[in-house]
Amino acid sequence: MNMLVDGEWRTDAYELTNEDGEFERGTTSFRDRIEDDPDARFQAEAGRYHLYVSYACPWAHRTLITRAIKGLEDAISVNVVDPYRDDDGWQFTPDKEGCTEDTVNGADYLREVYQAADPDMTGRVTVPVLWDTEEETIVNNESEEVMRMLDTEMGAVAERDVDLYPEGYQDEVDRIIDDIYEPINNGVYRTGFADSQEAYDRAVTELFDALDHWDDVLADQRYLAGDRLTEADIAMFTTLVRFDEVYHTHFMCNHQFIREYDNLWPYLRDLYQTPGFGETVNMDHIKEHYYTTHPDVSPKRIVPMGPDPDFEATHDRDDLPGGPPEALLELA
Repeated sequence: MNMLVDGEWRTDAYELTNEDGEFERGTTSFRDRIEDDPDARFQAEAGRYHLYVSYACPWAHRTLITRAIKGLEDAISVNVVDPYRDDDGWQFTPDKEGCTEDTVNGADYLREVYQAADPDMTGRVTVPVLWDTEEETIVNNESEEVMRMLDTEMGAVAERDVDLYPEGYQDEVDRIIDDIYEPINNGVYRTGFADSQEAYDRAVTELFDALDHWDDVLADQRYLAGDRLTEADIAMFTTLVRFDEVYHTHFMCNHQFIREYDNLWPYLRDLYQTPGFGETVNMDHIKEHYYTTHPDVSPKRIVPMGPDPDFEATHDRDDLPGGPPEALLELA
């Protein structure tokens, strides 16, 4: 796989799997924080920060949803890379529908943004990237941390008073995000990129055991943490919304479609129809990326037409306790 090594772009420097054939996700490189503190290096300010994202990437998608729900569109600008990623990595192709140029650094490739932040960097070039236009550097490229910062530290410049990490729920939200990460969020990749039968069997079994568990949990509560929409639901949504269109077929997660689950499927539709979720989904970018960018998995690079699940269908989850925050209901 491709990465920067001592600031130089290499196409042969990163292995996806370990010696047992198990997919191993690399660590992120930039872990600073925006803080709502006048003494902080990265203060919470409107117009200072910029997001680099891919609509295709579930990790970047988390940050787009949080930005939309909080009403941070005017406070934090965004650029979108091409969903097709070749040996040169993520690219800016403004002539392609849904893509943009790099309006901040004028880069042709996202790796140039990383090199601008650290000319000697060694590491993978991933999205999302939270860029500070004042210090001209990357603040953070870890999606969970960026999501948390946008949620908890940018309230003073947000247009909507929506708390996705509320008091009384925080320990539960943290636990759920941790619990779903390895078997579900990362589990679809562990399944799809497995290089041995044993690694695949372990990953796919853990994936569907976890999906079965959360399907049971959602039988009598509207959201993962109970009656409140939280960051945990955003983390789950970005995997579930890609599942039937991509992971089921492309990554051989084919034991069951999400639309065959009694509770996960209406839960997914409920989230999709909540302001901030559905409008950040670009399924064309999602499908193009997965089916054309992983030739080891899909060598013909043909993008399938279906199955086109109906995310707008009635979900009947409003009968359960709780619901979207009032600030979001006003947008519906």
